[in-house]
Amino acid sequence: MKIEQLYTGCLAHGAYYIESNGAAAIIDPLRDVASYIRKAQQDDAVIKYVLETHFHADFVSGHLELAAATGATIVYGPGAQPGFPAHIAADGELLTLGDVKLKVLHTPGHTMESTCFLLLSEAGEELALFSGDTLFIGDVGRPDLAQQASGKTKEELAGILFDSLRNKVMPLPGHITIYPGHGAGSACGKNMSEQTTDTLAHQLLVNYALRKDMTRAEFIKEVTEGLTPPPAYFPMNVNMNKQGYGHMEDVVKRGIRPLSPAAFEAAANETDAVILDTRGPEVFIEGFIPGAINIGVDGSFAPWAGTLIPGVEQPILFVADPGREKEVVTRLARIGYDNTIGYLEGGFDAWKAAGRPTDNITVITPDELADRMLWVQANILDIRRRSEYGNEHVENAINMPLEYINDSMQTLDKKQLYYVHCAGGYRSAIFISIMRTRGYHNLVDIKGGLKAMKESGRFQLTDYLSPFPLL
Repeated sequence: MKIEQLYTGCLAHGAYYIESNGAAAIIDPLRDVASYIRKAQQDDAVIKYVLETHFHADFVSGHLELAAATGATIVYGPGAQPGFPAHIAADGELLTLGDVKLKVLHTPGHTMESTCFLLLSEAGEELALFSGDTLFIGDVGRPDLAQQASGKTKEELAGILFDSLRNKVMPLPGHITIYPGHGAGSACGKNMSEQTTDTLAHQLLVNYALRKDMTRAEFIKEVTEGLTPPPAYFPMNVNMNKQGYGHMEDVVKRGIRPLSPAAFEAAANETDAVILDTRGPEVFIEGFIPGAINIGVDGSFAPWAGTLIPGVEQPILFVADPGREKEVVTRLARIGYDNTIGYLEGGFDAWKAAGRPTDNITVITPDELADRMLWVQANILDIRRRSEYGNEHVENAINMPLEYINDSMQTLDKKQLYYVHCAGGYRSAIFISIMRTRGYHNLVDIKGGLKAMKESGRFQLTDYLSPFPLL
């Protein structure tokens, strides 16, 4: 038997490949399914099941692509109502996979159809739990994402999750390995560990939500407090996962259409496309197409794109480092952004060589800013999350989290000069680029972010607090 975790850092997502005696199952696959098919071929195995722990909100699953390519059966837990053929398993049902079995454990709370899959050996020994978004390492699934679909409040869903964990998960043998759906960085929880697996016994000791003396009321309070609104693309992804979506191959083919600078400019003028520059922020700020927004492909690209680009139907034209065009289109499609309509052939260098207009962002070092602050008062914008700001920040800095950038327009003065920073520079470039498209040009990027400001030793910071919860 083989178990392999296929982890995608950008989405902090874990898919799983299980193979036994020529039969394979894939749990919560991403939409680009070629890697799963290759693994099965290498093992001379047939993919029998595509197991879905729930209707995902943070990515478009590959269940339909994989079933179409392999003939595998899509399996959901009790209560799921997909708009396509699937096996809706009963609670406690056993699914045979080669010499092993997978037991269906219905664990509602994160969503009402949420289900874990318990792996049993040939002898019936409980080996591992594929817990989806029910149980994470260090956390549990947030109970506010399925409120509209379930007709329940987040408090009601939290109470249901409490029962699922106490009745179905916590009584399992402590030696079993927990394989969760996500890790640190995912918006599906608030206190996830950097670890991506653990034993149940250790989680019972360290996971705040699994305290044995925890009352139902305490659980509901702790699990629901500190939750921020989910990214806007989440409901759109849920709908695509429930009802279906277009073929990935078609999306990629349409998206990697090369456009000359003239054709790119014409497409931008003729459509309402967002111009998305996916180069690193340190390169972007030195020169970019006027009106472009920067979300670097080497950072948390997909989650930020989904948070900040309105609607999965939004047309997108993009700039990328040459050779990374397919990667950009694929990673956008993983979160349902299927309307990428072309890229700038030759990248930004081709744009400059064609004599097209360019823009740039003013940058200041921490030492230069500190020198300036000896003579004049400076407006410092800290665009990190509220919890990051609350843990530690520069004295008198204004917190304006990037994820709430649409609200920022109501409080910034276009005539005032602002110095902008995040933790290291990735998010500040995003923030400034978006605000420039809205007429805010008096924004200066602080090079290196808070990390560099701290290292300079020239800024007064508040006392550091423990980073919980990370929202």
